[in-house]
Amino acid sequence: MEQARLPHTTLAPEAFKAMLGVSAALHKSSLGPALQALLHVRVSQINHCGYCLDMHARELLNSGEDLQRLNSLPAWREVGFYTERERAALQWAESVTSLHEGHAPQAHFDALRPHFSDQEIAELTFSIAQINAWNRLGVAMRLPVSRKPLKVRAESAT
Repeated sequence: MEQARLPHTTLAPEAFKAMLGVSAALHKSSLGPALQALLHVRVSQINHCGYCLDMHARELLNSGEDLQRLNSLPAWREVGFYTERERAALQWAESVTSLHEGHAPQAHFDALRPHFSDQEIAELTFSIAQINAWNRLGVAMRLPVSRKPLKVRAESAT
């Protein structure tokens, strides 16, 4: 796949600009870029959006995220690589993304409380909604993913 189905960003420039504005506002949130990128990778995995998955995985790796944590993200419940805060956020991200599986259960919302303020929960939910919107655009428009090898820093042997 070499090009998108349509040049949607130029065909609907005001909508695209508004989406970019929401993303910019969320980038300044108190959640921090690392947690949001982690959630964006997980949601993009669920939604099968190769474009967003590639972008946010690279973002994490370039910022120093551990490759083992990134590779284990689909199995985050099975490994001990994530903090309780990240686990609560990942569970919420999956619940909000897969509404057909349970309509964001109260227990998943309640699990956020020990780790996030009300403002952070609102920002978290906006961030999850926003990546879902970007994923749907990426999948619907079939945004291509270019092959760009990434040089991951090797861990030193101990």
